[in-house]
Amino acid sequence: MSKFPTSDLLNSLPASERDYLQDYLRQSAETMVAFSKHEACADMMAGIALTITSALEKDGKLLVAGNGGSAADAQHIAGEFTARLMYDRRPLAAIALTTDTSGLTAIGNDYGFDHVFSRQVLALGRKGDVFLGITTSGRSPNIVQALKAARSQNITTVVFTGENCVELPDADFVLRVPSGWTPLIQQMHIAAAHIVCALVERALCPQTPDV
Repeated sequence: MSKFPTSDLLNSLPASERDYLQDYLRQSAETMVAFSKHEACADMMAGIALTITSALEKDGKLLVAGNGGSAADAQHIAGEFTARLMYDRRPLAAIALTTDTSGLTAIGNDYGFDHVFSRQVLALGRKGDVFLGITTSGRSPNIVQALKAARSQNITTVVFTGENCVELPDADFVLRVPSGWTPLIQQMHIAAAHIVCALVERALCPQTPDV
């Protein structure tokens, strides 16, 4: 139990920190509203969901990769597919390319960090799969290399990025969040991933959701 009464916690912060907290929440809410009204983002999420649904229907799989916080997002997204999101259903094939430390370090040591994902795409990917690369800047070299590897294997390519991505990655689908601030871009990436996963599981495993 906190030693502070709940009503006093915010006031225990210095004024500048209270302002920061409130400003962050305001910017987060404004970004979500802008994202929800962005028709291009909605169209892109629908297209991505339809594409992943089609791939999984034909025994394909989803490969996901990112760096840093986006690596955690890749694992989060893959986990939603293989476990469950809204309700119990069969597992859906998804692999995060960020989890095999032996593979990552071997590839990084022998071929360089730029190829830690592309080598895995070439090894594990097959025609009919979908590769999702997450990069808030749109310029992560190892994601760019993975996209090239995916295209060489006739794998459908998807990128989650932010509005500061001046030169859009060469991908079949590019979801560009209307924010230039990495923390907010990552928040919207997870929201988008939840929406896409929910649409896929509703299409492939229809039933009444718990919520």
